[in-house]
Amino acid sequence: MSLEGKVIVVTGGGRGLGLAMARGLSAAGAAVVAPTHMQSDVDDLADDGSIHPILTDLRDPAQCADAVGEAISRFGAVHCLINNAGIAPAIIAPDHNDPDQPRPKFWDTADDMVQAVLATNYVAANRMASLVAPRMAARGWGRIINVTTMIETMHRPGFSCYGASKAALEMASEIWHQDLADTGVTVNILNPGGPADTEGLALARREATRRGVMGPLVPAEKMAAPAVFVCSDASDGISGMRFDADTWDATRPAAAEAKRIGRPLGLRLIPVS
Repeated sequence: MSLEGKVIVVTGGGRGLGLAMARGLSAAGAAVVAPTHMQSDVDDLADDGSIHPILTDLRDPAQCADAVGEAISRFGAVHCLINNAGIAPAIIAPDHNDPDQPRPKFWDTADDMVQAVLATNYVAANRMASLVAPRMAARGWGRIINVTTMIETMHRPGFSCYGASKAALEMASEIWHQDLADTGVTVNILNPGGPADTEGLALARREATRRGVMGPLVPAEKMAAPAVFVCSDASDGISGMRFDADTWDATRPAAAEAKRIGRPLGLRLIPVS
């Protein structure tokens, strides 16, 4: 499936899920721009040459605007945006998988961490989408893909700010989908479908595996195939859906897989007792 001619911005594209998607999209022919806040990631991507990195603090509105502007200046447009960057539970509470440690409470999370999580996981995604959506709508084609998390993780005890940030992005995705109806711009969610095997989970994974309290992890590379499909012309008309990468079979036709595993997005799907 070719993405030749597509310019795709993947926030947090310097490592983890973002890097896996960026590499898959680049391999499919897209020009990939990766705003990342780590200078080491910028250096590594610059050496690689297949992905264009931009050192960006997504919490800064001016830097977000500069990143979008640089993508347009260098490649001519932004056809797809993948809002992937985020602060994960392992950063909020590094010992959260250690059964010998008390489960964190919401009041244990420092206020500056709460602010950082909401600013990165939700506000930055809203800002980036707001910068590119009008241009996409004017062109009559575009893709916005948000990486949220499982519903179970959103209401996991001890991670109030993380769950709130991802729930906000989940509901915003549904509203963006409605706001962009009939414009040719689609809004979908792509998640790993479980805890992902990324560098961000490295310490927690080692400790949890040693203690036998963590199950199988989803390889980051599983995100690539569905990302390529959702960014392609083959996904025209598919909007307002959630896709979980762990169940995506890359050996099958992509459209068939999207139909098989896709489900409508929105927190309204939580059963009410």
